[in-house]
Amino acid sequence: MTNELIQNLSVDCVVFGFDTNTKTLNVLLIKRYLEDEKTNQPLVDDYVLTGYHVYQNESLDDSATRVLKELTGLTGQYKKQFKAFGDPNRLKNEKDLIWVENQRFNVRTITIAYYFLLKTEDVDVSNNTYQAKWHPINQLPKIGFDHKQIILEAYEDLKTKCLSEPIIFELLPDKFTINDVQDLYESILNIEIDNRNFRRKVINKKYIIPLDEKQVGVSKRPAQLYMFSKDIYQKIYQKSYLINI
Repeated sequence: MTNELIQNLSVDCVVFGFDTNTKTLNVLLIKRYLEDEKTNQPLVDDYVLTGYHVYQNESLDDSATRVLKELTGLTGQYKKQFKAFGDPNRLKNEKDLIWVENQRFNVRTITIAYYFLLKTEDVDVSNNTYQAKWHPINQLPKIGFDHKQIILEAYEDLKTKCLSEPIIFELLPDKFTINDVQDLYESILNIEIDNRNFRRKVINKKYIIPLDEKQVGVSKRPAQLYMFSKDIYQKIYQKSYLINI
């Protein structure tokens, strides 16, 4: 069977990454640009999520995995299918209609939305053919289609999920400090956390393992490094808040 597209079914992928330097939760967006052939004036100039139509011979999960791999080269990342978006008018903004006509897409397309969690340093955006760029979740640029709504709903799901499952460690380096964990929670939840109380709760978790290593290349006093043990977590897992912020 050939890879025939399902013309009115697509997947859109919200790719989250945490920057430990800027301490921001970011979304990876791609450039959407189209010029008038006669005047060379921009008709469409904004950003969108990475996504594409589903092939007849693949599952939705396989389609989302393919789309992420084409953008980042990565596979095996944490992903969650969280909602379908099927408003009849979701692609009928003026600029969206221009884009849809140019790409010969079906204006009545239903998209299945996923979000992925990965480390920002694992993605090389400098030579990306899609002109991909990380944007802080609270400083989003002009976004096409209904993709801002998709991003914000994915973000709300992430905020809930991060309190009950250890998914935040998908966003952190393999070796991290307790401050890194706190910074990430504060970035996702948009709150301030008491440092002393948070540190005590984190280091008491059996699945957060202290290493015989400290930070290197820092101007201040180097901090203790830790790692997350998925094996230990799965053995002691209970349906309760991960850190009880």
